[in-house]
Amino acid sequence: MAAELDRRISLAVLGTVLALMAAQWAARVGPYWSLAGWVRVLYLFFMIRPEGSREPRAGGPIRVVLADDQGLVRTGLRLVLEAEPDIELVAEAADGLQTVEAARLRPDLVLMDIRMPNLDGIEATRRLAGSGVPDPVRVLVLTTDDVDEYVFAALRAGACGFLLKHASPEALVEAVRTVAAGDGLIAPAVTRRLIAEFARTPAAPTPPAELERLTEREREVLELVARGRSNAEIARELVVGRPRSRPTSAGP
Repeated sequence: MAAELDRRISLAVLGTVLALMAAQWAARVGPYWSLAGWVRVLYLFFMIRPEGSREPRAGGPIRVVLADDQGLVRTGLRLVLEAEPDIELVAEAADGLQTVEAARLRPDLVLMDIRMPNLDGIEATRRLAGSGVPDPVRVLVLTTDDVDEYVFAALRAGACGFLLKHASPEALVEAVRTVAAGDGLIAPAVTRRLIAEFARTPAAPTPPAELERLTEREREVLELVARGRSNAEIARELVVGRPRSRPTSAGP
């Protein structure tokens, strides 16, 4: 009973935090977000955790670093994560540089905002999980910016997941578990757009029949020409010997 009361108090605090966040959004983009924010507050306040809520994993809880430049957002996210017995929040960061430093704690996952001062979330992700990093950290990007360029940039930087901040608390918690387990995750709305964009991409054209008449060496030369190589560069790549001087005609 006491544990249930504590949980409801935590949810009430979370509801207050989200109400303030909704009020901030309403001041920026109009009454829709205010209404949406209050609906979420009411839902969270009366929410009851499902019976099948998972207990801490065998190897211990999922250790998370939370990175967001807004203290109010961090407070709300902290309450969501700390309500789960299999998740442990080990550090918080307000900018990219602090996030990179906090990752020295070797968390299982970094929950990363994109737009942060000093070092943005994309570059921080690249330093923690990018190509060539010897011991990469799993990064789940969580942002309000539903922009395809951010999705591509985050994934290229090494992120394992991309989620939007208007996702439900349950979706956030499940995303943390999914990415910590080594799987990838992209927000459903973003996934639908990526699939639609892929479907619009025209199929690769059929190579012209003339290419079939070329020898293997001629195709290699053609490919190098298409890449902008000079004659000398093509010669070096194909190891083609060049005469040092032009032959001269014999005299009488």
